[in-house]
Amino acid sequence: MHPKLKRTENVTFLKKKKMKKFVLFICMTVCCALSANAQAQIKFDKQTHNFGSFPETEKIHKTTFTFTNVGDKPLIINQALASCGCTVPKYTKAPIAPGQKGQIEVTYKSDGTWPGHFKKSITVRTNGTVEMTRLYIEGVMTEVKK
Repeated sequence: MHPKLKRTENVTFLKKKKMKKFVLFICMTVCCALSANAQAQIKFDKQTHNFGSFPETEKIHKTTFTFTNVGDKPLIINQALASCGCTVPKYTKAPIAPGQKGQIEVTYKSDGTWPGHFKKSITVRTNGTVEMTRLYIEGVMTEVKK
């Protein structure tokens, strides 16, 4: 009980104090919720590229995966990791502003691999709402008769 207030005045004083805390809590909750919705988000034009059929004498094949940051915060690619050493991704290192595009260039080196169908994956990790995306390259390397 507040020493200088009468009992009824003290009850009103405490109710106002609790109300102020409650209003402050609601304001903070709304602000946190609104800021949590503001995030980067990656969207690829395509997630699979098929090189088709090619002879084993063609050793290097390249493709580019284009993406857009459809979120409202800068997008950062933290990592692009291939499933094997024959596939090498190269990606945009700088933050991608909202609405802007970036690229992941993928090189497939078929030297030392076996003829036939192949399918390789590239795992892309970002700071976006979708933290991990898998891209795929595939094709059929045909044996050249000697």
